[in-house]
Amino acid sequence: MSVFVDIAPDDAVSSAPTGIPRVTQSPWRGRLTRAVLPLLSVVVFGGLWQLAAASGVWNQTFVPYPATVWNAFVDVSTTHDGVRGYAGYLLWEHLYMTLRRVFVGVVIGVALGVLLGLVMGSVSWVRSVLEPWLTFLRALPPLAYFFLLVIWLGIDEAPKITLLALAALPPAAVATTAAVVAAPVGLQEAARALGASRREVIRDVVIPSALPETFTGIRLAVGMAYSSVVAAELFNGIPGIGGLVKDASNYNNTPVVLVGIFAIGFSGLVIDAVLRAIERRAAPWRGKI
Repeated sequence: MSVFVDIAPDDAVSSAPTGIPRVTQSPWRGRLTRAVLPLLSVVVFGGLWQLAAASGVWNQTFVPYPATVWNAFVDVSTTHDGVRGYAGYLLWEHLYMTLRRVFVGVVIGVALGVLLGLVMGSVSWVRSVLEPWLTFLRALPPLAYFFLLVIWLGIDEAPKITLLALAALPPAAVATTAAVVAAPVGLQEAARALGASRREVIRDVVIPSALPETFTGIRLAVGMAYSSVVAAELFNGIPGIGGLVKDASNYNNTPVVLVGIFAIGFSGLVIDAVLRAIERRAAPWRGKI
């Protein structure tokens, strides 16, 4: 019986022990696997959902058929029988308003969080003073202080954006602080020995070292903001996906609720993929040093 061994390129073979060829997987096979497995999981999920709806164990109000949810998606996305979308807005308009609120809130929260993390990681007494407050804020569910924000700021855009910023700030600050504290001391001392000032050490050594973990904190911050978006749009949230979900739930309109949930989830996947791509461009050394 013949055995075929896929020999890696010269640089890969050189890293293996002498005389032992290195077996590698074809790049196209890896890409195919990464594309097929998510699609397969979606198909399996859809099949299980269809079986659960058809079993009759649950009422259609609780577990509607996938086709019913699809029809709700079409209705919310188009003008039909003189009705424009849901509550007068199409699905993309609801999603646009939600993404705009999330973007503004995340930009404010992440900017403040990263700046705060740099200061906390660099100055120990500042970290000692502020770390308990960050932990306190991170432990609070959004609804715990959203009503207070409504009392202070009204029911327009200000409390929504403030809530999203407060949700995004702690993850960014905590991740940046931990990354700055973990910056290689040897590299910092070497830079100082070469005459670098404190600002240059932070700029040329600490920040590049902390950048990968900071991006992890930013991704977590976006996730926290997204998980708070329904709470942020409890009041005067239409147009908005959170407002759509809340209003549809008041009438037990489960298909529209699921449409809103899927819209939030899929847009979250897209945003996370964009952040990953930015991270690969901004910190290509991650995992290589």
